[in-house]
Amino acid sequence: MKRVLIITYYWPPSGGAGVQRWLKFTKYLRSYGWEPVIFTPENPEFPDSDESLFKDVPPGIEVIRTPIWEPYNAYKRFIGQKKEDKIQAGFLSVKKKNPLVESISVWIRGNLFIPDARKFWIRPSIRFLLKYLTANPVDAIISTGPPHSMHMIALGLKKKLTIPWLADFRDPWTQIDFYHQLRLTKRADKKHHDMERLVLSTANRVTIVSWNWALDLNQIYPRQYDVITNGFDPDDFIIPDPKVARTFELTHIGSLNKDRNPKLLWEVLAEICSENEAFRDDLRLRFIGKCDITLFQDLEKYNLVSHAEKIEYMPHEAVLKESAGSQVLLLLLNNTPNVMGIVPGKLFEYLATRRPVLCIGPTNGDSARIIREANAGITCNFEDKTSMKNALFLLYDKYKQGLLQNQEGEIEAFSRKGLTGKISSILNELTEVR
Repeated sequence: MKRVLIITYYWPPSGGAGVQRWLKFTKYLRSYGWEPVIFTPENPEFPDSDESLFKDVPPGIEVIRTPIWEPYNAYKRFIGQKKEDKIQAGFLSVKKKNPLVESISVWIRGNLFIPDARKFWIRPSIRFLLKYLTANPVDAIISTGPPHSMHMIALGLKKKLTIPWLADFRDPWTQIDFYHQLRLTKRADKKHHDMERLVLSTANRVTIVSWNWALDLNQIYPRQYDVITNGFDPDDFIIPDPKVARTFELTHIGSLNKDRNPKLLWEVLAEICSENEAFRDDLRLRFIGKCDITLFQDLEKYNLVSHAEKIEYMPHEAVLKESAGSQVLLLLLNNTPNVMGIVPGKLFEYLATRRPVLCIGPTNGDSARIIREANAGITCNFEDKTSMKNALFLLYDKYKQGLLQNQEGEIEAFSRKGLTGKISSILNELTEVR
């Protein structure tokens, strides 16, 4: 088999969305003639742990772990967190924070840790891997970010070696939804952009997870970008007779930050509850994952707290069972400039449960496109109150009639195994022209 080195910050026991993409690709790479070698930190700082994910790690795979130093202990002391507290991804705030301290910490994060707080692992990793690759050659290198320090490690190797390099962007860099919140100086902003352009111009191939984000990258550096979406693993969905909730249950899976908090949806639900006693009695809201503090503030404002249940974290297997048992699955997109290309990884697992999806986001965005083509549910624009109300009435009416059935749309294109085949085709092309 050909060998590929995969540089990733997230690897089991890391839980959450960041680990899923390359854990699943790695699971199936051997089927396409590629032996993966994982390079990952020995002591990373990740939001959640999930030991159940080890079942997807191929037996006998080589996993190289080296120590990383990250400034998070000092950062936690500065913002008043305990050492054992977890750093949340993006700008998700699960507790109230001192506004001044928060402002200063954001400035430090954006301006001193470029491209991110894992920057101190870049040089030691390049030195280590140069020695490792001399004794243990590989046919290709993959870096996956964020964190984009992983791309900088691969860039350092590329400057010294002739090994083909695939840079995979699970999220954008300077076009990510919270980039404008980093309080960057002109110098820091330029440095971020210069690093990003250097990665985009140097990597032999670049993959991105959605079509609109590929167009966005072309505005930064024109070249070919391969769209390889996220997906679902059929092995995860062997769920015998999932019991669907008896109540009208709307479930959101995963982190829900401030930009994803759909205030208008809560307002609409409150109005319907005041108008329709049966709807009020049947309604149940479930949030499985980290939620921004503003969510429950808004639910309280609209008298919906009594309908809501919050579960901080569940192992991936348990989450999938909960998804399959919900009447409706909520897909709440970030109301940010890059929303057209936002396709959360959870969408594909929603599709695999076959339960109806209610998406709040642009009706002409990439998520809406996938939902529409898979006949998987309804998308309502952020500010379209009438559309939200009509969608909820339609879903509730079907629920009352017992007709809120599993969707039957075509979703095979999003199978993790098939998507791994696309990745392996790119790797084959890279090594054939080498």
